[in-house]
Amino acid sequence: MSSTSSYKLKIVWPNVLVLFLYHYFAILGIYYIFSLQIKLGTVLFMFLLGRVAGLGITMGAHRLWCHKAYKAKLPLRIILCFLQTVTFQNCIYEWCRDHRVHHKFTDTDADPHNINRGFFFSHMGWLMVRKHPDVTKLGKTVNMSDLEADPVVRFQKKFYVVLAPVFSFVVPTMVPWYFWNEDLYVSFCTAAMFRYVVSLHFTWLVNSAAHIWGTKPYNRSIKATENKVVSSLTWGEGWHNYHHVFPWDYKAAELGTGDNFSATCIEMMAKIGWAYDLRTASPKMIQERRDTSDTGSETSY
Repeated sequence: MSSTSSYKLKIVWPNVLVLFLYHYFAILGIYYIFSLQIKLGTVLFMFLLGRVAGLGITMGAHRLWCHKAYKAKLPLRIILCFLQTVTFQNCIYEWCRDHRVHHKFTDTDADPHNINRGFFFSHMGWLMVRKHPDVTKLGKTVNMSDLEADPVVRFQKKFYVVLAPVFSFVVPTMVPWYFWNEDLYVSFCTAAMFRYVVSLHFTWLVNSAAHIWGTKPYNRSIKATENKVVSSLTWGEGWHNYHHVFPWDYKAAELGTGDNFSATCIEMMAKIGWAYDLRTASPKMIQERRDTSDTGSETSY
C-alpha cells in the first residue's frame, strides 16, 4: 500500500479513555470476585452469559453473516443477533465490514488490525488510533450488499446505540441485583464490566496471538496460525491458518469436534432445520493445501 510513508499515527484519546474505564471497572470486578464479595449466582450468571453470548460472534457475525459459511432461518438469525448485541463489539454490519477488509487485505496497511504493526496494535491498539487511510479507502471496495438486504442486520444497525448498552451493561447488572439481591455496584463491575472486558480480549486474541504463535500446516506464507489456546477460549476460532485458507468453511477448522463448540452448535441447528447449506472444504481440497502449504495465496471472504 502506497500511503505508508506519509501516514502519521494519531491517537484517539476518547477511545483510550473509554477503554481505560472499561478495564478499571473490570479490575474492580476481579477484586470483588477474589475477595469473595460476590454471590455464587452472580458468578454463574456472569460465566454463562459471557460464554453463550460469544456464540453471537462466532456462529453469528463471523461464520454466518461475514463469511456466509451457512444459511440460517429467521428464528436463529434473531437469536444470534441478540447474542451478538450482548457482546457490544460493534453492530453486525460494522463487525463484518471490518472483518471482510481484514481478510481481503490481511497483513497490509489496509488491514484494520495489521499484525505487522505489533502484538499490542493488532490486539487492541488499533481501536485507540485513527484508521490508516488505506483501511478507509480500500474498505469501500468490499461488497456489503448481502448484509444491507438482511432485515435483521438493518434493524440492529438502526437501533444499536440503544440496544447494545441496555443488553450488554444494564440488563446484566440488574439481573443479579433484582433476582438474588446482589450488590448493585458489585453486579455492575462483575456481571457487566468484567464479563465484557474478558469477552473483548478473547476476540482480540484471534487478531493478535493467532497471527503470531502456532503452526501453519495449510499456508506457511501468511501470518495466521493454528493456536489451540485461542481456539479453546473462543469456541473454535483459533484454528486461524485453516480459516484464512478456507474462510467459507462453517467449522473454521479442519475438524468440527473437540473445542470447536461453534461448529457443534451449527450442526445442532442444522438437525432441527434452523441452519442449512453448510459449506465445508472437502478432504481432497484440504490435503492439496497441506501438500502445497509453502505456496499459494490467501482466500478472500
